[in-house]
Amino acid sequence: MNKEQKSEKLAALRLEAEAGGGKARVEKQHAAGKLTARERINLLLDEGSFIELDKFVTHRGTEFGMQKTKAPGEGVVTGYGSIDGRLVYVFSQDFTVLGGSLGEMHAAKICKVMDLALKVGAPVIGINDSGGARIQEGIDALNGYGEIFRRNTLASGVIPQISVIMGPCAGGAVYSPALTDFIFMVDKSQMFITGPQVIKAVTGESVTADELGGASVHNTISGNAHFYAADEHECIAQIKQLFSYIPSNNLDGAEIVEAGDPADRLCLELDEIVNDDSNKPYDMSEIVRGLADNGQFMEIQSNFAKNIIIGYIRLNGIPVGVIANQPKRMAGCLDIDASDKASRFIRFCDCFGIPILTCVDTPGYLPGVSQEHGGIIRHGAKLLYAYSEASVPKLTLITRKAYGGAYLAMCGKAMGADTVLAWPTAEIAVMGAQGAASIVFRKEIDQADDPVAMKNEKIAEYEEKFSNPYCAAARGLVDVVVEPHETRYYLIKSLDSLLSKKESRPGKKHGNLPL
Repeated sequence: MNKEQKSEKLAALRLEAEAGGGKARVEKQHAAGKLTARERINLLLDEGSFIELDKFVTHRGTEFGMQKTKAPGEGVVTGYGSIDGRLVYVFSQDFTVLGGSLGEMHAAKICKVMDLALKVGAPVIGINDSGGARIQEGIDALNGYGEIFRRNTLASGVIPQISVIMGPCAGGAVYSPALTDFIFMVDKSQMFITGPQVIKAVTGESVTADELGGASVHNTISGNAHFYAADEHECIAQIKQLFSYIPSNNLDGAEIVEAGDPADRLCLELDEIVNDDSNKPYDMSEIVRGLADNGQFMEIQSNFAKNIIIGYIRLNGIPVGVIANQPKRMAGCLDIDASDKASRFIRFCDCFGIPILTCVDTPGYLPGVSQEHGGIIRHGAKLLYAYSEASVPKLTLITRKAYGGAYLAMCGKAMGADTVLAWPTAEIAVMGAQGAASIVFRKEIDQADDPVAMKNEKIAEYEEKFSNPYCAAARGLVDVVVEPHETRYYLIKSLDSLLSKKESRPGKKHGNLPL
């Protein structure tokens, strides 16, 4: 074979690999409203930046007719490229080739890019669209999943890992996304351990794939997913937006951009949000947006555990993770789901050196038998653990209620808050005035000639003492009491002073998070 023939062979092999499962299967993919594996990568990465690896890898299966079965690219496209000029490693499962099923060599391709990403300190983005384990390869396929899971775990906290669900993701395949940092799901994609047919056979329950593990279910009920998108183009845009807030690894800082918004801008609109009625609901996200550079806030898990808000803003160009109670949902109470949602986000921010801002307005943990039996003690402790463990700059803003254990759980001074700001409307106490007066002054109220008048008098007395931030400020537990409109300036100055923060912790292998 001469040089020209060798070049022709290379070109032919490239075309064969790039054709995936062939024209008919590609058309079927498009008819289902889905892009192909390569189209997804090209949409995600900077134009012309993708370098494909292992294009010619093939399976080694010999059972059940596999020796006669061709699988171009082994059902997954892998390589690296850039997003906004930043290096990123990717894999994209190809549903047109054996349904994107995972076998030994398919897994090996994924493991290779994960290993390379870890070596060079670059994020990994995995696009999942697969029928699951390749049954014809048996234990080799299962072992492949295990190899991926182990790498997910080793890379955790070192490089960001993003999973994108753009088709089916079932059985053991779901555990790789579950081990990553963020999960994006597109409408009509699914994740579940056991499918509708198995559930019907075992339990007798009838359920559709979407009802069982669709994008809406995981974004609203289970909390397994972080983002929902109506289509793949919207999903890719969401990934790029998130990517702009996070660093490439645990040693690099997140990108600081030109704010285009004065640090000393007065947020006059914030003066009108919280009024004298301590029970009136309001939208905490308005406060978050008012404080943020140019009002931009990327909320995460916006449809799950709506009584707490998490996401990213910038303060003077610096990315900051926000955790905030939402008074217009369950009065901002903390419950099991809110505790889990916030704790995981806090730990991600801490892993990657992203400062944390906590906005507090909560009357406490949600009371109830279902919460107690569901493990609110254990789940609530995760929040305490996450804040105490975090060594990044921690800013806390108390806008109104900060009662009881929830005051601590939302990063009070005792949990390691570096700077605590409070508005004049802040109420920092063990509990609300009515409940406290009924307990503390019970005898006086019971023995009074007019118990109702006495109770109102004692409520007013308690409010005078604790329905303000000054008792806490007198003890140094609030650093600065600020007017709402000047909060942005004080937060930015505090953050600037904390960027060089260093904390040493006791030497240990790792702590024991209350899982």
